[in-house]
Amino acid sequence: MPAEPAAVEVADLVKAYGALRAVDGVSLTAPRGAVLALLGPNGAGKTTTVEICEGFRRADAGSVRVLGLDPIRDAVALRPRVGVMLQDGVGGYTGATALELLRLFASYAAHPQDPGALLEVVGLSAVSGTAVKRLSGGQQQRLSLALALVARPELVFLDEPTSGMDPQARRGTWDLLRSLRSDGVSVVLTTHFLDEAEQLADTVVVVDAGRVVAQGSPAELTRAGAEGQIRFRAVPKLRLDTLLTALPSGSQAAETEPGRYLVTGDVTPQLLATLTAWCASQHVLAEDLAVERRTLEDVFLDLTGRGLRA
Repeated sequence: MPAEPAAVEVADLVKAYGALRAVDGVSLTAPRGAVLALLGPNGAGKTTTVEICEGFRRADAGSVRVLGLDPIRDAVALRPRVGVMLQDGVGGYTGATALELLRLFASYAAHPQDPGALLEVVGLSAVSGTAVKRLSGGQQQRLSLALALVARPELVFLDEPTSGMDPQARRGTWDLLRSLRSDGVSVVLTTHFLDEAEQLADTVVVVDAGRVVAQGSPAELTRAGAEGQIRFRAVPKLRLDTLLTALPSGSQAAETEPGRYLVTGDVTPQLLATLTAWCASQHVLAEDLAVERRTLEDVFLDLTGRGLRA
């Protein structure tokens, strides 16, 4: 029996607008029943890549397969199997109530979820009779998510799914996405929240200036390069050159601001013991000493040189 195709397969994707290559050779694979998070600063090419996968834009070069099919040529076959949550939310149906709009979308599906039950899942039961235009931005986001899920899709594309949500709604959305993955639904999402990608994603793809600069699981990306870091406070202007002589090869030490220090490297009991022994030899008390692992934010800053919202 042939292997089931990946949820999304993109190879050497190119999309240009005049002289600007918004997508410049992107390749990625989203496995079935998993969450792939696409990260990148504004203008990196994330949304263009996703819109090509959704069939809303044509690529200039490269190949795209969604559930093994071409998103443009096979659009009719794909449409019932794929859910899409767009950046502009619910579109132009602002006069309808939340329940009316969800019922409308359910009427297009062969085996839809119950609209009332789905509103309960996304936390909108109390506003089911409220016109969409009177919903808050976060409520419209949750309704947009429900619209993407009502047809029981095999794959969902979510563009900034928790943007504008309060912390409680955001956590509820995370739980919903985890349950989708448990049910075998494939998820491709873009997000500006690094903690969201770290919490939810099986695979993270970082794009910058239209190119993939890193990809892997959150654990793989945060393990790459420096294995961890140690922060501590002490008197300013310590002789870090002598500390580096004592530390294992490959370690780094810096005074990030006066009296605050960061040591990076393969954080082992031996490295920690060496650091504290060196502080003792300098008659220095290391205060607030904390061992930390790298986060996706550290990785992102290393790769792109700027914050995610830059």
